[in-house]
Amino acid sequence: MPQSSRYSDERVEQLLAQLAQILEKDKAPLDLSLMVLGNMVTNLINTDIAPAQRRSLARSFAEALQSSVRDDNAH
Repeated sequence: MPQSSRYSDERVEQLLAQLAQILEKDKAPLDLSLMVLGNMVTNLINTDIAPAQRRSLARSFAEALQSSVRDDNAH
């Protein structure tokens, strides 16, 4: 998803693995996992971003998410 970042790939992958481990440990189904992650993003935006910038950031995030979703049949 990120195009360029101030964070190393290693740091990003480490956090991603930790989050995935929590969801796997809880045996969270896909819909619950997506709901929880979406709520986390919403909470971060609503608590850490100035009100005037929230919609713009949410739009940019949604566009980045859509551009990172593949159309192939890989699982």
